[in-house]
Amino acid sequence: MKLMRVDPKGVRSLPCWIATAQRLHDAAAMRVSVFCVAVIGLLSSSASWSDVRLPSLIGDGMVLQRDARIRVWGWADPGEPVRIKFHGVTANTRADPGGRWTMSIGPFSPGGPYEMAVQGKNNLWLHNILLGDVWLAGGQSNMEFPLQGAWASVSDSSREVASADFPHIRLFIVKHDSAVRPREDVSSDGWRVVTPQTVREFSAVAYLFGREIHQRYRVPVGLVQSVWGGSVAEAWMSEGTLHGFPEFHEAAKALGDVSGPTQNTYSDYVRRKAAWYQQHHAEDRGRVDGRDVWAQPDADVSNWSPVTLPLDWLTCGKNLNGFSGVVWFRHIISVPAQAAGKSLVLHLGSVGQEGITYFNGEKIGETHKQFFEHMDYVVPGEYVRQGENTIAVRVVGFDQTDLMGSCLMGPETEMRAEVGGTSLSLAGLWSYQPGPDLMDFPVVDASVQAAFPSRFSPVGLFNAMLNPLFQFRIKGAIWYQGESNSDRPTQYRALFPALIQEWRQKWGYEFPFLFVQLAGFGPELPESAECQWAELREAQSMALSLPMTGMATAVDVGDANDVHPRDKQDVAHRLVLVAAKVGYGESIVYSGPVYQSMQIEGNRIRVKFSQLGSGLVVKDKYGYGRGFEIAAADGQFAWAQARRDGQDILVANENIHQPVAVRYDWSNTPDGNVFNVEGLPATPFRTDAPKK
Repeated sequence: MKLMRVDPKGVRSLPCWIATAQRLHDAAAMRVSVFCVAVIGLLSSSASWSDVRLPSLIGDGMVLQRDARIRVWGWADPGEPVRIKFHGVTANTRADPGGRWTMSIGPFSPGGPYEMAVQGKNNLWLHNILLGDVWLAGGQSNMEFPLQGAWASVSDSSREVASADFPHIRLFIVKHDSAVRPREDVSSDGWRVVTPQTVREFSAVAYLFGREIHQRYRVPVGLVQSVWGGSVAEAWMSEGTLHGFPEFHEAAKALGDVSGPTQNTYSDYVRRKAAWYQQHHAEDRGRVDGRDVWAQPDADVSNWSPVTLPLDWLTCGKNLNGFSGVVWFRHIISVPAQAAGKSLVLHLGSVGQEGITYFNGEKIGETHKQFFEHMDYVVPGEYVRQGENTIAVRVVGFDQTDLMGSCLMGPETEMRAEVGGTSLSLAGLWSYQPGPDLMDFPVVDASVQAAFPSRFSPVGLFNAMLNPLFQFRIKGAIWYQGESNSDRPTQYRALFPALIQEWRQKWGYEFPFLFVQLAGFGPELPESAECQWAELREAQSMALSLPMTGMATAVDVGDANDVHPRDKQDVAHRLVLVAAKVGYGESIVYSGPVYQSMQIEGNRIRVKFSQLGSGLVVKDKYGYGRGFEIAAADGQFAWAQARRDGQDILVANENIHQPVAVRYDWSNTPDGNVFNVEGLPATPFRTDAPKK
């Protein structure tokens, strides 16, 4: 059934179909009513209703990849004939002995909307299908970061949401899941047309990327979101690929040893846990008749449990057997006489979602739904007394099933009190009590819990959230991940390329794989300090040695105090520039300056760059560069004076007379100021060899 004129060259015909989409949809609806009469006749003559089924990805509102062979698949009775009718093409096959069937159609030029008929003993009719470009969005929380969600929102989110009216951009969210064995289908609510209502909780980076692709190339865009905050790269890789990494052998073997009964036990545990939260999630014994009794200095805490704080953000939930909800923490500090009555500053690290802090029973500050926001508060002097003072913090965890739990997080140096010129450490022993009574909180044997994969362990997300997608044709993938692997940057040099190569092998072709280099996050470091965050960025850039890859640098849009910067617009735009070059073959400036070579000139080093675009820019009115360090043969880096010299940068330090190496933006949250005229930042680099 042909519903529109399609230009053989593709995109130039699209203004026509955009203008007439509603008329075509109305005409399609009339055809649907005629078809339904025919379907009723077919069904009434059928001997039985068969289980001809389609995967979640094949459904109403989907976007199929233009200009490529498209695979449609599903399940039916063994040997059952299955027929597909789409866009004037009919294809036939039979289900194999296992009840699986697949067939390929196309290629087709972009356009729509179309309908698809899938006929077996029963018949399925799919509506409002578009042909365009399909992009997969993968990674962890910075890719999952919503446009305007419950836990985070982008800059100017209200305007972005209000303007989200794009009938030809479609969204598909793969729900969080993990599995011991590869699955055939994902859990999803299906395809959704972009509206202000549907886009709020969708990946901001993916949506903003897709919107610009749609506007730039004037084609329909399908966005498949398969992400999970906090996930490690190895969670998105198969057991077979991880055989090349001995450090994962034990975990992979454990997965292989998980029995059916163990899986059933874990599934029952998950069910019981969900039911418990449904009944008890709002309970809080620390609040009685609107009064926060557990914040009071005289509260009875004799039965509270000890805990050492702060905890690592990946493991803080383990102290409560996976409970995530309301938890109260208390700590006593001793204030010297000379500081009594003076203002006191509390630094309490960070919380995942919500934290309310009390000092001697008085509420002094709170944070709500700002992921990893630091809790830094001034306590008025009137509340500060000599001797023992009580700090209480009411924390609410990430979500009801999240192993990250409810706790105070951050390095020990971020937990302290400053009073009267004295710094008192708050790291160490605290006491805690959960808001609900956990006597009947569902638990599972540790061996069962350990055997079942999570987003922090290998393979599980690959099995549940990725394996079922491989038959669905995509234009390419965008990826934002690495934070959870930042403690293993050397491993990531091999792990990340292996992930890219496996995905391409599973899909069966070499598609564009575009990724975001980590944004700035974390405290500034002293000169010559090693920096795992910087080394992870370096490992990411090494993956550019693979063909059809591209990297969007985000080092300049980060936030030292928040691992989730709100500026996703620049990140998405830079990914689009990389896509224009790698995925669409445009000849454009898509990258900031990239280190090319260095030349030693006496006591200084001249640094040359490629990817200069229209020219090198140093954002300083005197032309002096920031973020550069220089080292002699001993490898000890020191801050350097840097200035622009034509299209090069000259780097020197008056105390280093025989320099041998330079590095730039080699820190957690650097402030380098080297760009090109197009406004794209220079990529962090070092000229000395990476350590083994």
